[in-house]
Amino acid sequence: MSSIASNRISAAILFLLSLPAARINAQQLIPMPNGITAVSAGTTIQVTALRNDILRVRVWRGDAVPEDASWAVLTSARTSSVRTVPEPNGFATTQLRVTLDDQLRLKVSDLAGNVLQEDAAPVQWKGSQFTVSKTRTATDHFYGLGDKPGPLDRSGEAFTMWNTDSFGWQSYTDPIYKSIPFFMEINHGRALGLFLDNTWRTNFDFGRANPAEYNFGALDGPLDYYLIYGPEPKQVVTDWAWLTGPTPLPPLWSLGFQQSRFTYFPASQLREVAERLRKDKIPSDVLWLDIDFQHNNWPFTVNEQAYPNFSGMVQDLGHEHFKLVVITDLHIASQPRIGYAPYDSGLAGDHFVKNPNGSIYVGKVWPGPSVFPDFTRAQTRQWWGTLYKTFVADGVAGFWNDMNEPSVFDGSTKTMPDDVQHRIDEPGFRKRTTTHLEIHNVYGMENSRATYDGELALRPNERPFVMTRASYAGGQRYSTTWTGDNSSTWDHMRASVPQLVNLGLSGFSLAGGDVGGFAGSPPPDLLTKWIELSAFQPIDRDHSAKGTRPHEVWTDGPEQESIRRRYIEERYRLMPYLYTLAEETSRDGVPIDRPLFLEFPHAIENGTPFDATTGGSEFLFGNHILVAPNPSPEEVAPYTIHLPPGTWYDYWTGERYTRAAKSGGPLDLEQRDLVLAQKTLTVTPTLERLPVYVRGGSILPVAPLTQSTSEVPVGPLTLRVYPLAPGLNTPGETCAGEVYTDDGHTFDFRNGAFARIHFTCSMAADGSMSLAIGKQEGTWKPWWTQYRVEVVGWTPKEGKGSIDGNKSALTREGGNWGITIAAKPDGAKIDLR
Repeated sequence: MSSIASNRISAAILFLLSLPAARINAQQLIPMPNGITAVSAGTTIQVTALRNDILRVRVWRGDAVPEDASWAVLTSARTSSVRTVPEPNGFATTQLRVTLDDQLRLKVSDLAGNVLQEDAAPVQWKGSQFTVSKTRTATDHFYGLGDKPGPLDRSGEAFTMWNTDSFGWQSYTDPIYKSIPFFMEINHGRALGLFLDNTWRTNFDFGRANPAEYNFGALDGPLDYYLIYGPEPKQVVTDWAWLTGPTPLPPLWSLGFQQSRFTYFPASQLREVAERLRKDKIPSDVLWLDIDFQHNNWPFTVNEQAYPNFSGMVQDLGHEHFKLVVITDLHIASQPRIGYAPYDSGLAGDHFVKNPNGSIYVGKVWPGPSVFPDFTRAQTRQWWGTLYKTFVADGVAGFWNDMNEPSVFDGSTKTMPDDVQHRIDEPGFRKRTTTHLEIHNVYGMENSRATYDGELALRPNERPFVMTRASYAGGQRYSTTWTGDNSSTWDHMRASVPQLVNLGLSGFSLAGGDVGGFAGSPPPDLLTKWIELSAFQPIDRDHSAKGTRPHEVWTDGPEQESIRRRYIEERYRLMPYLYTLAEETSRDGVPIDRPLFLEFPHAIENGTPFDATTGGSEFLFGNHILVAPNPSPEEVAPYTIHLPPGTWYDYWTGERYTRAAKSGGPLDLEQRDLVLAQKTLTVTPTLERLPVYVRGGSILPVAPLTQSTSEVPVGPLTLRVYPLAPGLNTPGETCAGEVYTDDGHTFDFRNGAFARIHFTCSMAADGSMSLAIGKQEGTWKPWWTQYRVEVVGWTPKEGKGSIDGNKSALTREGGNWGITIAAKPDGAKIDLR
């Protein structure tokens, strides 16, 4: 909106407020080119359309329009605008209809008249505190809010957003580390996202207090929220990325297996772990160092007695294809006048937060008395980034920002006092000083932002890697994350699935949990099952607390190690697929681990999310692979797996299953030996098997096994084809896949140095197969020079094939028939019969 239009609207609002109270009613509407403003009894509501499917709602009291600024929403999105069509008491876009009643209650519908959201009552104010109430029905389902513990569906639950150091959190613990006040509501198959852009302590009640309503509110700050319409859930996720930004493309090595502990001490122990990983041929890419590697736990230092020749150690690890990630907590040891550069330079630059009397705030953390950078100042974030110069010069690959809720040991709140002062000095914001109550929830995100930008400044053409514990909406632009200090229990392993899925829906596509559990010592079977599960999660980091028994893969003997190694190896074979997913999410925000309803929004006739039938234990690893862990993993009894409609293959055996579509007719009886239609799929859990299924119509890119992502695979790229069952596929299903690759670590892909190749396939009525390899996009030369095309669950009738019309014999490898061809940039057409 132009400043002239904004001034006119403000003037009109002031004029209306000057009228006698009796004349102020909801009929006094101010049409706007992109929405509407209404004023009643001193309250103003402004609803604008950023796009035809995204609305912004702002409500305030009095004549002072709140500051229009955001830590989360991209400026390009927040200032976007589309023209709307005025209607009585509201307006319409090409997708939505907005109306306001006499009490300024908001109703949003689609153009067919389906109500997507409706205020149950006018906004309630209690001083600066506000509450917004919406109508709720028994058919509403809610997802998101980051990694809050509990069920995947938030319906009937209540939550608080206040970043908290929650060591050993449990399924009932709230709040924990992150504040992502975004959720998606699904009702009768129609999805609507809502984001409350308020960094103060906020709360969400999805029908716990009153089943007929859900509500959200804050203790203070702006009433500023966004509505994101699907109607498909995947569209909401994509639009959420448009609003707050997607996860950047990570370095390839960050997708490999990662080994960590609090702490590998001294350096010889870290070297021993690296040596054992290579000796036992456990594929791995990353080693981590926790706080004990520092001098007296002072960030940006090294304990030179325990880690002599630190840079030499980093180089030695690099020769063995290991990247090193080290921790840098956000507090700085309060150590004046002894030459501790982070403190001295921070003091000289006036970079630390202060008490109300102007003195520097000091709180106790791992180093003892500590001071805290004022990350709401752009110049402070720039200074923080310079502190990484020595580590970067030493070859450290990435950084870990922990304790950034912020966690403070002294005091009953476990964080900074409410009245600590933060100075906002940031482009797009009014320069001002505010209290910690406003900044607390965004503090950890701005810490990770400073680290990301610092890495980028020091290595301009290298993709940064940052791991953060605390964050806010939009924090995915700067870092990966993990679920914090979990515990070594079956319940926490089970909880990791809904946590990571909801994190993905909330923007954090790259996330993981401490594999094996941080607090406590996992029994052997628990650690094995957790390693199996984490092979299909975005970040795969085995981490444990000080004083616990070892978590390394070889712990518990050769039988357990063999099973664990096999799943890590499978992750590396699927690395082309995983990296392709990471590149996809960097463009559209669709998460790597995703709920079933994201790909199958209409699997159930009445629009109920399919995950409601699974209890949230199953999830999709990308759009092709379904992982079905035991919903009660400590039990040995058989359990039911719920496959969505369509054709599915057992990933391990190739056995085919088909689930009829909701509108499908009777199945072809001749396919009976291949089909288990509408029958319960029951499995008996075993230690060595995690049930995994591949969607019919998938073409998975699979690589030869390597010991790290730094190694160039030797052999062809396998295109593993999972054909659709003829006559049994659900409407709209196709057979397709793709692969993406580049150098794995620089930004050269932005200039075309990448390779993206699409694949399609089809099966004829006579059982013959055709596969098309598309023309390569991009200029990067992939590592593979051949393709091995293999078809799962298919037997040729003639054993013959052709490549671009030239005859070639079929061969059988690993039980699958296929053909090996040269990889050419212009693609190829393959026929198998």
